[in-house]
Amino acid sequence: MAELSISTAAGVFDATAAGPPGGRPVLLLHGFPQTRLAWERQITALAAQGYRVVAPDQRGYSPGVRPERAEDYRITTLVDDVVAIAQELGWATFDLVGHDWGGAVAWWTADAHPALLRTLTVVSTPHPGALAGALRTDEDQRARSLYMRDWRQAPETENDMLAHDAEKLRGLYGGAVPQAGVDAYVRHMSRPGALTAALNWYRSGRPERAIGTVDVPTLYVWSTEDISFGPVAARETGQWVKGPYRFETVEGISHWIPEEAPETLNRLLLEHLRAHGEGHGTP
Repeated sequence: MAELSISTAAGVFDATAAGPPGGRPVLLLHGFPQTRLAWERQITALAAQGYRVVAPDQRGYSPGVRPERAEDYRITTLVDDVVAIAQELGWATFDLVGHDWGGAVAWWTADAHPALLRTLTVVSTPHPGALAGALRTDEDQRARSLYMRDWRQAPETENDMLAHDAEKLRGLYGGAVPQAGVDAYVRHMSRPGALTAALNWYRSGRPERAIGTVDVPTLYVWSTEDISFGPVAARETGQWVKGPYRFETVEGISHWIPEEAPETLNRLLLEHLRAHGEGHGTP
């Protein structure tokens, strides 16, 4: 693995890269409250199979792209970041993988720029249209999503999460993330401005437009013990994918699939990539 700085008009994104430079490109988008470190096991597995893998710290997580205004974290801007990163890397098409908030960005990117994507893989996060429907009709999903309302309160949320050696921030991982990973995330989020920037993803306001169906070959991986996303939205996600679609449920695993069930996710991801698109050597 190598450290990479990706310069765009918005600023410089910190990233990890691995695999042969001429390999089939895969972009990995992390969620909250994590960093590119969440993908360490996936980066290793994909690179070993000849893929060119890049995992950036996204907007707000990279110090070089950390605007102060919440409106600078709108979903359309986050999608623009994905496109800008791919352009800077010289990728005309690529496979996109996202977890948690990274998954939401991945859904919106597939909607706005389908021609850029060979495949889409989303971990945990249902299609935004399916989630919106569940929030209207499913009491369980409404209860699961109440935290998003609370996290829009600043600076109370930051102070609460970081108090007492970041006790509440650490608690979000629920024991599913290895302790070394938790410590790394807490160090990252404890730096001045970092946690506020990450929470600005929740505070940026509603999307400027409605999202449509996705035509890109899609793998959606959901786990039964996910505290944030319930079964109604997960099962309805397939109604929002018009291209080839595979839905996989991981039993007994929490929201943090990339770190808690890396072998299962790696197997599913590699199967999906091999089923769609040309060989590894085609950038």
